[in-house]
Amino acid sequence: MSQPQTITATSLVTLNYRISLPDGQPLISTFEGTPATLQLGAGEMLPSLEKLLVGLSAGSFHVFELEPEDAFGAHRPELVERVKRAHMPDEEIEPMSIMEFSAPDGQRYSGLVREIDAESALIDFNHPLAGKAIRFEVEVIGAL
Repeated sequence: MSQPQTITATSLVTLNYRISLPDGQPLISTFEGTPATLQLGAGEMLPSLEKLLVGLSAGSFHVFELEPEDAFGAHRPELVERVKRAHMPDEEIEPMSIMEFSAPDGQRYSGLVREIDAESALIDFNHPLAGKAIRFEVEVIGAL
C-alpha cells in the first residue's frame, strides 16, 4: 500500500481552493470548476498560503482562518495616492474601477480608483484584500 503524497515546498500540487471573507462571501473558488495545478515556490500563489500547504497530504481537506498580516498584508496608507488627471489616460474613468499605471522603470501597477473629480483621482495601490481577514479552504487532490 502506498503512502499518501505529502506536499513539500517545491511540490507540483493539484487542488481545489476557496478564498472567502470571514462572513462567507466567496472571492475566488475552483471547487465549482477545474482544480488548480500550481508549482510551489514559483510565485504562482501567495507565499503565506503556500506555507500552509506544506506537509498536507493528498486527499485531505483543510480550512485556515487568516488575519490580514498572514494573508495579503495590512492596508498601507502610503500606497494611496492622489494622481492628477493630466497624468491619466483620456478614457472615461469610473470610481471603484481598476486602472493600470506604468512606473518610470517600466513596471506596471494596478490601482483602484477610490474617488475622482475634475482635477485628480485618489488611487489605492494596495492589494484589494489588504487589511482583510480571509478564510482559505483547500482540498488537496495530488502532489508530485
